[in-house]
Amino acid sequence: MKKGILIQVFALATLSTGLSAQDEPAPAPAPVPAPAPVPAPAPVPAPAPVPAPAPTDPAAPAPTDSPSPANPPTAATPPASKPPTPPSPPTPKTQPAPEDVAAPPEDAEKTESGLVSRVLQKGAGTSHPKAEEKVKVHYSGWQTDGYNFDSSLNRGVPATFGLNQVIKGWTEGVQLMMEGEKRRFWIPGELAYGKLEGELPPIGADGKRPGRPLGQLCFDIELIKILRPHPTPANLAAAPEDAGVNPSGVSSKLVKAGTGEAKPKPTDNVQVHYTVWTTDGTMVDSTLPSERPKTLPLKRTIKGFTEAVQMMVEGETRRIWVPQNMAYGATPPPTAPKGMLIFEVELLKILSD
Repeated sequence: MKKGILIQVFALATLSTGLSAQDEPAPAPAPVPAPAPVPAPAPVPAPAPVPAPAPTDPAAPAPTDSPSPANPPTAATPPASKPPTPPSPPTPKTQPAPEDVAAPPEDAEKTESGLVSRVLQKGAGTSHPKAEEKVKVHYSGWQTDGYNFDSSLNRGVPATFGLNQVIKGWTEGVQLMMEGEKRRFWIPGELAYGKLEGELPPIGADGKRPGRPLGQLCFDIELIKILRPHPTPANLAAAPEDAGVNPSGVSSKLVKAGTGEAKPKPTDNVQVHYTVWTTDGTMVDSTLPSERPKTLPLKRTIKGFTEAVQMMVEGETRRIWVPQNMAYGATPPPTAPKGMLIFEVELLKILSD
């Protein structure tokens, strides 16, 4: 059943809530000082009498300040401006290549497929991821000449991958790891992006090599977390004897105590992580692999979910058995699961109206 079905199937509509910030009133403008008074103009003295011009010799040409027609004035030529120097392209961030980037050491492990690896740091986990699971990792990848074609460290954010959605060498290699482990891989082209025919293409002026990274690749991978749903409960067919039972038939059992005090009302929205199964162990949906909790209006969810979540406080995790009549009934919609449903719900936050 497709991921995200709970919103379609259970009608658990996501409600984005947020408080719009109110604009603070702008400060009053500073008072403008009055202009200084302008003093009255001083009286203009009478002009001095102009003496009569002296008689001139008619034979002498009158003096003139005009330039000679033989030497006309020339306009000043402005200095030529130099075109601005274009900015240099930013240097891409890169991770330094390990010394053994081109070939693995003799003590490295090798699988039947040709994948070679060496543990750089042991992990603290106890299980390995499966091919259909998602993982959160930091990684760097190089070609044999040390060219760093990709790295989550350059971006400063771990990457999340489904192991069945990456190159074959990754799918096989990361399954060898445990959480907290760092491992170096040498992946042949057949398990990566393909064989390299001839020489590696040159690196461009922008510091990047065009095209897909062909040939053998070297990866350093740190497995931060295996993104799994809640573990499947052993008692799916019926609630255990120590579970509490409501008059409606909804049963529940506390898995982890919360830290809050208030409980949600039917009109509240709640932010939750959850996983839901049918009685045969089929996982219908889960928010954990995406690490994105859902915000749900309680009054728009199935009756059993609405009722049970009102028993919880923030921080609490509870396992809930919802009978068929409190879920989708004997004749559910075509895409909805039939029968009793089992939920593992963590109440992260109550979003009151």
